[in-house]
Amino acid sequence: MSSGFPLDRSVIGSYDRRVVRRDARQRKVTIREAAESDRADWVRLRHALWPGSLSDHETETRKHFENPGKVPVVFVAEAGERVVAFLELDCRKYAPGCSSSPVPFIEGWYVEPGFRRHGIGRALVEAAEDWARAAGHHEIASDAESENADGIAAHRALGYREVERVVCFRRSLRKT
Repeated sequence: MSSGFPLDRSVIGSYDRRVVRRDARQRKVTIREAAESDRADWVRLRHALWPGSLSDHETETRKHFENPGKVPVVFVAEAGERVVAFLELDCRKYAPGCSSSPVPFIEGWYVEPGFRRHGIGRALVEAAEDWARAAGHHEIASDAESENADGIAAHRALGYREVERVVCFRRSLRKT
């Protein structure tokens, strides 16, 4: 979860402004910083974005609340009584196409399928951008898997510019 380059929350404190929007179906959606009571939903949504070890998600989200100020900022979108989306913002020493360091980086961004295309993802990104601006940053970065056409389209729709594509390789060194 953490890139090893902690965000300095002391610069601006926590994101305490609640952004309330109505989506296209007129559901009230609140964007806010995650609270410990959101942890089970955050784990569920992380698992939907990054399938794999549920225990790793449990451990990382628990550590988030045990070590405030030294871990990513996490925003959630709440529709009614339910958390339906999240965004994790951390800082990296470097991000492709960026000239500053550290660079706020959107490490994870997920909206439940039934709530997509209603401005919730945009509102989460705007909260992250507001937080980064308030902390004195002048750019923000993110990424998406090359086969994630929806994620790439969502970034472009929000004004993010593609700066690089990477193909990663692996070779086993075991003798067969």
